Amino acid sequence: MSTNGHHQETNDRHPLRADEWLDARHAANREQTSPFARGRGTNGTPPPPPPGVEAHDPTSLPIFAGAWTSEGEGQLPGRARSEFSLRPLMAPTPEEHHHIHGADGEVQLDWELIAQYRAEISSRLTARLDKEGGRVTEEDREQMGLDVIEELIKSEAETLVSTGRPPWTKGQEKALKSALHAALFGLGRLQPLVEREDVENIIVIARGPVCSVWLELVDGRLVEAAPIADSEDELREFVSDLGARQNRPFTEARPHMDLRLPGGARLAAGSWVMAYTSVVIRRHGLREVSMDEMVYGRKACSPVLADFVAACVRAGKSIVVSGVQGSGKTTWVRALCSCIPPWEMIGTFETEFELHLHELVDRHKIVHAWEHRPGSGEVGIDGRQAGEFSLEEAIHHSFRFNLARQIVGEVRGPEVWNMLKAMESGPGSISTTHARSAEHTIEKLVSCAMEKGPQVTRELAISKLAAAIDIVMYLRSEVVPNPDGTFRKQRWVEEVLVVQPSIDAARGYATTPIFAPNQLGQAVATGKLDSFLAQELARHGFDLEAYKAESQANPGVATS
Repeated sequence: MSTNGHHQETNDRHPLRADEWLDARHAANREQTSPFARGRGTNGTPPPPPPGVEAHDPTSLPIFAGAWTSEGEGQLPGRARSEFSLRPLMAPTPEEHHHIHGADGEVQLDWELIAQYRAEISSRLTARLDKEGGRVTEEDREQMGLDVIEELIKSEAETLVSTGRPPWTKGQEKALKSALHAALFGLGRLQPLVEREDVENIIVIARGPVCSVWLELVDGRLVEAAPIADSEDELREFVSDLGARQNRPFTEARPHMDLRLPGGARLAAGSWVMAYTSVVIRRHGLREVSMDEMVYGRKACSPVLADFVAACVRAGKSIVVSGVQGSGKTTWVRALCSCIPPWEMIGTFETEFELHLHELVDRHKIVHAWEHRPGSGEVGIDGRQAGEFSLEEAIHHSFRFNLARQIVGEVRGPEVWNMLKAMESGPGSISTTHARSAEHTIEKLVSCAMEKGPQVTRELAISKLAAAIDIVMYLRSEVVPNPDGTFRKQRWVEEVLVVQPSIDAARGYATTPIFAPNQLGQAVATGKLDSFLAQELARHGFDLEAYKAESQANPGVATS
């Protein structure tokens, strides 16, 4: 041995690098690691020291081998199969927001090992819950899960130190605990994306071993993100697990699913009947929205138009908000509902909760919220699956709740009859539907009504809709450039129609554009407001003089 404590090279052998020493040391100590780490390919027999290394040689210790995080020579292995390990910290890019955030910045996690840790934690938690019996609340269950996570992290941290590896930083431990909590009680690898305030839609497409994730940001940009699953099978299993939590099956027998996620996002998934497994998640970032926000914050309409539709809500007019996908229909329904007096009792009927009026207790004092529940299992003699609860049943049930308003969410098919029943049963109902134009909205609803069966003729559908609907609001959206070269997604009201029955044999209904698009495509007053409706709305606070002034300032606006 030399005077400085290093062995002289013999027979052309070089001193071991740190990673080689760790592999040998780690293999020798596998049976001394945590119980969870055992059984991953070890035969229980420690291997002999590698050639050129004596058991008492201190120069092979990692402390003499240089920096842990340097590239290439001497780099710490990214993952050891016998225990959990964070990969080395990486410099984040703007698109890498899927990483868990800790005190030391963004930390990239090994999700395969997190899945294994989740299974171990779940097993331990189940054992503890079995001892408690059926006396555990959801809050207690989650707290017990957090305790198990803490115990596991502490055990594995001690294992790192005992095997000569650098300990986790506080930021890394925090990131790992967050990831395990999300995997056990939340949305796993999807959780960071759902929590991002700048994300509006999350699009996931899995093709065999490839999982592609795209984020549609609130400014209209589309950016790619890291996968949330390592294969199509894993994505299916993940979505199926989410559905099972709410008794919504996602199987080959039920190849599509709509689901409300914790936090209020809406998930739509399809597989087996699609070329690939596809998932789309819509985030609802703006819940407690007001008319002032729509006018001045989002610049979605003029003050006169906002004044008009607010008066329509207070007057109990039935309103249909239409537009293409992503045009802001649900946000507008929330804004319209903000004009409902707080003492009125409201009922909402949705396939998945999206309006969340029942959560805005400071604004809406009494809200009874119903949600559709699909059945499962075999179809009974009544043609229904066990456990199914339809919106039709919900509306029928709601007549005993002394409601002032019944608000039906999205109308995509025969559920238009639920909307009609609500509009015919009381004033001020509000619904949404997809349509390509304001005029086409009624025709779209007629088609939906006729899906009910051959007993529904076009004439019957038109007569019902024309009598029930008072106002149609049509929304438009597009991505527009900012002066600084960035982009934003702009949404606005393009047109507002008044709907009335008509003796016209061809149509059966008449529409009058109260607000129509100007040259910029934004809705402005046309001056076509009927005097009877104008006086009714004036009694509910509508400023007729402002409406007339706006129409006179836009003499060239289309009114046909």
